[in-house]
Amino acid sequence: MTNFEEKLINYITDNCIEAQHLTFQESCHSVEEAARAVKASPEDLVKNICFIDEQNNLIVAIVKGEDKVDTSKIRKLLNIKKVRPAKPDEILQKTGYICGGVPSFGYEAIYLVDSKVMDKDIVYSGGGSQNALVRISPQELLKANDGQVVDINK
Repeated sequence: MTNFEEKLINYITDNCIEAQHLTFQESCHSVEEAARAVKASPEDLVKNICFIDEQNNLIVAIVKGEDKVDTSKIRKLLNIKKVRPAKPDEILQKTGYICGGVPSFGYEAIYLVDSKVMDKDIVYSGGGSQNALVRISPQELLKANDGQVVDINK
């Protein structure tokens, strides 16, 4: 278990989040790898796509595994002019987690949860490392990150 995973497990415990942390031998970096690891469909996974706005704020767009993010919708929703993908070093600095293992909660960010995510009973999100996932209900995920449910998929 990595320090990143331990930090996330402690966050889940300390904040009484109803979630299950899962660690695997194989990589869960991509949606396909993660789906294989948990024996689920890609639509049961969520991606946490990190963006930076012109004020250097972290925006985390949470979409179902097969979906893409429409940045023009993000700009319009947040009334901002520019948004760009965060670089791996920025992701580590702002979330405290490595790219490919970023969870859907546990650090300061503007969380935007796509409305299609809320249709699921259970989703799997980043678990702190490329070999871990968190199993959580979308409602609990929303409670954990205090995010907004919005339409941000392409």
